[in-house]
Amino acid sequence: MKTISIILFALGLTFGAQAQFTKASVQATGLTCAMCSKATYEALETLPFVDKIDTDLDNTTFVLSFKPGVPVSIDAIKQKVEDAGFSVGKLVMTANFDEVKVQNDAHVAFAGNTLHFMDVKNQVLKGIKDVTVIDKGFVSSKAFKKFSTETSMSCYKTGMIGDCCKPAIAPASKRVYHVTI
Repeated sequence: MKTISIILFALGLTFGAQAQFTKASVQATGLTCAMCSKATYEALETLPFVDKIDTDLDNTTFVLSFKPGVPVSIDAIKQKVEDAGFSVGKLVMTANFDEVKVQNDAHVAFAGNTLHFMDVKNQVLKGIKDVTVIDKGFVSSKAFKKFSTETSMSCYKTGMIGDCCKPAIAPASKRVYHVTI
């Protein structure tokens, strides 16, 4: 029994130390009334990785806390907001980084996703950090156009890893999320 307890404890430490997203702040645009907020809240509540939702109705923002160890889908968050009839104005993901080296205009594998860091200084991320998703549909058209000048890689326009991404860290058909700090 003592051996089983030690193994379970060790597994708990391993899973607890995984790099993962811990929460997100999603600002929905187009909300005009309490029913709009309620519809968005109820849509986000159905996400299997969401543990808890706090709302800031003054800023039409929903703060999603994620279940530990459960993979998070960034696109699913956007889809739920759109399913409720609205759009994402801004999405800030909070992550627990463990010595993750990031370089400007480069890809990094993180928490089962590929992140393309743009408009950042080369650095090593350690601990809790916020990253803002800057892909089409996650920022205004004006902001998307501004960020498109920060890279020559075509993956920013397509959202998919392509030939531009050398060395490829995932298949060309895999989604890549463009983020900034």
